[in-house]
Amino acid sequence: VVARLAKTFSGVRFPATGQVFHRLLRAILEQKVTGIEAHRAYRAIVKHFGEPAPGPAGLLLPPDPQAVATTPYWVFHPFGVEQRRTQALQRAAVVAARLEQCADSAEATRRLTAIPGIGPWTAAEVVRTTYGDADAVSVGDFHIPNTVAWALAGEARGTDARMLELLEPYAGHRGRVCDLLAAGGISAPKFGPRMPIRSFARF
Repeated sequence: VVARLAKTFSGVRFPATGQVFHRLLRAILEQKVTGIEAHRAYRAIVKHFGEPAPGPAGLLLPPDPQAVATTPYWVFHPFGVEQRRTQALQRAAVVAARLEQCADSAEATRRLTAIPGIGPWTAAEVVRTTYGDADAVSVGDFHIPNTVAWALAGEARGTDARMLELLEPYAGHRGRVCDLLAAGGISAPKFGPRMPIRSFARF
């Protein structure tokens, strides 16, 4: 399955944007919530903080870290972001300049995971696109262990440990394999109710 997907998506490349905080903002907003909630919060934050981008398209630039760091956390409630994620975001914003100076993904991962509220999952989400780290695996994800176990072993459910075991033959490209499975639309069977979409806007 991996060989087939690698051939199908042979033109897909990992980006290396070099911009840590802008990707970190999205990753923190994606912690422990549905994609709909995270995207809604990101749009609201960019609309509130973002400056107009150059050109006639009407786009907005990502928020400035200093503006995020100096804003009271309750301002983020109407954006759908509770205190825990807001505080993690603001801690990261305070040291954003240092994060941008990391030489590689290993250094960035060490610095990121030293910030309270940022763990291996968030760090992997950041370095995979900021540094083009094709080996970064989002340990702790809700779906990826099941997807990997299903695609590579026919098992409907998997743990982080089982996921890493199955990905070991692809060391150096483990994150790429996970992305290939997602691009191919592969997912494990779903059981039980879906995670509810919540709102922190009225908190």
